[in-house]
Amino acid sequence: MDRLDAMRLFVRVAELGSFSAAARQLGLARSVVTRQIVALESHLGVTLMVRTTRRLTLTSAGTTYLERCRVILDLVDSAETDVADERRTARGHIRISLPLSYGLTRLAPLLLEFSRLYPELSLDMDYTDRRVKLVEEGLDLSIRVTGRLQPGDIARRIGGGRVLVLASPHYLERHGNPAHPCELIGHQCLGYTGATASTGWQFLVDGRLQHFPVQSRIHANNGDVLAEAAAQGLGISCQPDFIGERFLADGRLVEILGAYPLPGFGVYALLASNRHIPQRVRMLIDFFAGHLAAPPPAAE
Repeated sequence: MDRLDAMRLFVRVAELGSFSAAARQLGLARSVVTRQIVALESHLGVTLMVRTTRRLTLTSAGTTYLERCRVILDLVDSAETDVADERRTARGHIRISLPLSYGLTRLAPLLLEFSRLYPELSLDMDYTDRRVKLVEEGLDLSIRVTGRLQPGDIARRIGGGRVLVLASPHYLERHGNPAHPCELIGHQCLGYTGATASTGWQFLVDGRLQHFPVQSRIHANNGDVLAEAAAQGLGISCQPDFIGERFLADGRLVEILGAYPLPGFGVYALLASNRHIPQRVRMLIDFFAGHLAAPPPAAE
């Protein structure tokens, strides 16, 4: 039995709360995982886990051993990182979750460039707008675009941007160009599903954020769809700059209410833990930050 491998396996089982989940994540047979934990308990002479058909619970000894294992494994990883630092290269495997639109437009080109720079590294990219569970899904980090982090998030800001109010020239010709956010109530607005944007939008007016109600006939949980709807003259849409910029470039949409900024957004690298970040992950986060960093918008 390799004790370090057994420790890593024990930590993974304890964090996931399941032998089967750990086996699936590591690509092992469940019987292999069970044998390793049994061998570890035999070596220590204590019971680390109480297994039933419904749940797995750590014993008092298991809880203590879990924390000690984490410290030991962090030290081992740090020692390996120190050696890797001397080489100044990224190697190994990174599993990363990326938001759909921002990931495709801004992050995918950077990830491909990072891969070219570090041929000893392998990347596994998962594009989704859902909030992922890093430990349970075996992810090294997640990139999220948001105006507000959740309590307990371990994150580093790597970029940011503006939110724009957009409409097609054809729509404005037919319905008029609102000069103030209060005039939006007389327009068809396109709502983002699950967000406050469905019932109202916030603007910076006279130095403070104010909420203005809007009417939405069309809703979607994807900004690209809403921007296309706006481009087809179906209403007014609030979109982040990374979605709106291509519609602005070809003239299908124009920005309105520019004198009244909306709250901006931040781009964050979310981590499962701040105890130890592998060198390859730190290098990727630094690479993102070096290419994406920008001063936060005034209204963010």
